[in-house]
Amino acid sequence: MEVQARPTAVSELTTAIEQVGGIVTALDVRTSGHERIGVDVTCATRGEEHANQIVAALRDLDGVVVERVSDRTFLLHLGGKLSVESKIPLRNRDDLSMAYTPGVARVCEAIAARPEDARRLTIKRNTIAVVTDGTAVLGLGDIGPLASLPVMEGKAVLFKRFADIDAFPIALDTTDVEEIVRTVVAIAPVFAGINLEDISAPRCFEIERRLRDALDIPVFHDDQHGTAIVALAALMNALKVVGKQIEGVRIVMSGAGAAGTAVLKLLLAAGARDVVVADIDGVVHPDRPGLPEALRWTAEHTNPRRVTGTLREALAGADVFIGLSAPDLLTGKDISTMAHDAIVFAMANPRPEVDPDEAAQYAAVVGTGRSDFANQINNVLAFPGVFRGLIDSQSSRVTDTLLLAAARALASVVTDEELNATYIIPSVFHPEVTSRVAAAVAEASRTDPVQTGELRTVSPDLIP
Repeated sequence: MEVQARPTAVSELTTAIEQVGGIVTALDVRTSGHERIGVDVTCATRGEEHANQIVAALRDLDGVVVERVSDRTFLLHLGGKLSVESKIPLRNRDDLSMAYTPGVARVCEAIAARPEDARRLTIKRNTIAVVTDGTAVLGLGDIGPLASLPVMEGKAVLFKRFADIDAFPIALDTTDVEEIVRTVVAIAPVFAGINLEDISAPRCFEIERRLRDALDIPVFHDDQHGTAIVALAALMNALKVVGKQIEGVRIVMSGAGAAGTAVLKLLLAAGARDVVVADIDGVVHPDRPGLPEALRWTAEHTNPRRVTGTLREALAGADVFIGLSAPDLLTGKDISTMAHDAIVFAMANPRPEVDPDEAAQYAAVVGTGRSDFANQINNVLAFPGVFRGLIDSQSSRVTDTLLLAAARALASVVTDEELNATYIIPSVFHPEVTSRVAAAVAEASRTDPVQTGELRTVSPDLIP
């Protein structure tokens, strides 16, 4: 801003901001003249609309000219969040001749003779592709490939920060399954793994399945399997808190999309026996009129008591609720109908299926996908370590054996001495999360029959 150089100038600015609810965090005089000064003010706001109110209040001040307004989140994204840097110096002609022609030809010939050497001699050793079509971006929906790019860049930043993996965003301008599969197969030689991201169901199931069959590198759909790993790890520890076993509890799930289906399958692989799934049309069961074909597997492998009706009706007497669906579906009163020492994971973002504070009045353990409540069930706890383990062991497939190993390792990060109702899952910045998960995945990969070639594929019952 430019402000008249008067004794009360600074206090007028801070008072105007504070009167509309802003919090001044920094104020710097950047230029000064006899009559006017240039001032940079940094303040915290509640969001874009609140920021506009603060700017309007400042513009109403006598002698104040607001020149530029910047949002620090947008500033962080200027030019993107990634860059490509050379690992080697090019200081002279000798360096150039080894990095490029003629020396590079020898390395190319070595790889042509032994393709497996590409993992040692190229970026394939530590690079994965984060692939999306932008059709199911968390909290935003179908925004297309271009608008999804900041999310994919962010995912790549997380891979680097938590697992030292080089990841590159690949946003595809198509929603056609055939074209997506063909494109990913075509670019796969560069990468040690494929992370599918924010692709809508049910297409994501077929894309993942076909890529796993076509490629000799692991394919991991984070929206499915990352969510499943963290949810199962949190549930393992929550059950310890309330003294229950997964084989004996009644679990009700809201959501039968990509994440819901993957969580369901991993729960069953972990020993859950009584799981009831509900979607927008109510409880899933084989006799439900108009049951979509995509839900046929779920109907046949869940709901042993043949519960019917609504989500609320199914919740009565349940030990565990896991929400992967939509906001504000339930109230505290609904949670009160659950069994004693109930567990509630309301994971819809940014607004959960039930208000966490309401749920906590009746449930023994409450978790969400949000960072402003205890027990954040966050995928970043899983995918960096999973891929670190996959790359280190040169795995070719992601199987239930590996997912279960990752979940158990993640749960083990929280010690028995630390475990309580508000700490069932570690912080994303816990120093042992990635290393524990990576080690468990690598070890499971070395002994998994699918990886060692003793089995060609996983059981069809475990594949969506």
